[in-house]
Amino acid sequence: MRVLLDTQALLWWALDDPRLSRKARAVLASLDTDVYVSAASAWEVATKFRIGKLPGAGKMAEDFSLRVGQLGFLELPITVEHGQRAGLLPGGHRDPFDRMLIAQAQSGNFPIVSNEEIFDEYHVRRIW
Repeated sequence: MRVLLDTQALLWWALDDPRLSRKARAVLASLDTDVYVSAASAWEVATKFRIGKLPGAGKMAEDFSLRVGQLGFLELPITVEHGQRAGLLPGGHRDPFDRMLIAQAQSGNFPIVSNEEIFDEYHVRRIW
């Protein structure tokens, strides 16, 4: 199974935060799951750390690729097609990071591990 990991779920997994659902934990821990982390999550963590919204994420923000690799996850780059798809998504959801994750999930037919119910409006299979 392949899944795309939402930024918040990534942070909760890395911190062993109890807010990560049992189902999400089981999927992420399974040896049968290839877990992908979007370049959009690197952008989101770095941006939110820089502006003070994620003060405890300095190590993740500064060495995102290494940290993702240490967790055993795979990187998912952003392509031109992802950018175009994210920009053309309908609806009023304005979060650019979520829009990119939605576009990548749609493009790659990835279920997304996330607590964000807004993803359901975009017909993305969500695991939570």
